[in-house]
Amino acid sequence: MIMASIRFENVTKTYEGATSPVVPNLNLEIKDKEFIILVGPSGCGKSTTLRMIAGLESITEGEMYIGDRLMNKVPSKDRDIAMVFQNYALYPHMNVYKNIAFGLKLRKEDPAEIDKRVHEAAKILDLEHLLTRKPKELSGGQRQRVALGRAMVRNPAVFLLDEPLSNLDAKLRASMRTEIAKLHQRLNITFVYVTHDQTEAMTMGDRIVVMKDGIVQQFDTPQTLYEQPVNLFVAGFIGSPQMNFLDVEIAKEGGRLYAVLGKNKLAVPEFKCDALAKYAGKRVIMGLRPEDFLGQNMLTEDNAMDAEMNFSELLGADYNLYMTVSDIRIIVKIPAAGKQPERGAYRIAANMDHAHFFDKETEKAICH
Repeated sequence: MIMASIRFENVTKTYEGATSPVVPNLNLEIKDKEFIILVGPSGCGKSTTLRMIAGLESITEGEMYIGDRLMNKVPSKDRDIAMVFQNYALYPHMNVYKNIAFGLKLRKEDPAEIDKRVHEAAKILDLEHLLTRKPKELSGGQRQRVALGRAMVRNPAVFLLDEPLSNLDAKLRASMRTEIAKLHQRLNITFVYVTHDQTEAMTMGDRIVVMKDGIVQQFDTPQTLYEQPVNLFVAGFIGSPQMNFLDVEIAKEGGRLYAVLGKNKLAVPEFKCDALAKYAGKRVIMGLRPEDFLGQNMLTEDNAMDAEMNFSELLGADYNLYMTVSDIRIIVKIPAAGKQPERGAYRIAANMDHAHFFDKETEKAICH
């Protein structure tokens, strides 16, 4: 098996008749055996990038390598990749066994080897009792496992998955996320997975590529994306509910810096002051995640915000409180202990150690 690192060097993809590229100047390196997630809103270029790896889309400019082999002109069938699609793409007239075996039969593999691989995949994916059934007799999750099995038996160097769980209900998606992560550990090959669901991205990938308008915004581990987003887009895309953004003025008083929002004056922690010092007297965007608020027992003059609570949403162990601070809507997440919070005026405590600050003009992170 070849080393299945994947490398894009100055790759551009422009569709015929288009005035601008869907993917402009992509530089990206995926390590051998990594589980990489491509994530971003619809139309950001993530599926196009995946299809260029698969050979289903041609490259307009630049070079793409799998291992040390230049792939620009290599047909899809010769790339040692397997792909799982959103719609499963099963043959309705074939049973599960024949669907899984189909690609191997096309390659004229030995029948005994085909039978061995099909049964091995069926055992791993808990499909052994379904091998004689047709796709119409299967649930969505079972069909998806058949599609995974058909890709697995090829023993590919690279496994490509294009929104494979988007047709499943929420409960099944959660269990299939676990199954696919376990499958990566078992197969120990390179996985590239496309999704618009940031929960899938955060729970499954070794590293995540966040894309917008065909451009990589940040490529890092889930934890780094969450704790140190490089710009407003990444900060707002990663995390659920998304980060609250507050337009504040940085004020300097008595040698200290404050983030001022209406009548609220929040002390900036010392370790953020060096980065923010040059913004004194200017406005910046302050980001606070819904979970970055402290209990009432932690309320001080340096972290207090006056808020109006408009609506609360119970989510099992937590409440999401939909609040307004100086006419800006925010969400605050609190533990669901005691009675349901009532609407009205509150003083809430911002965890300023976790506050993020962004330049209003460039939208780039100033400090975290």
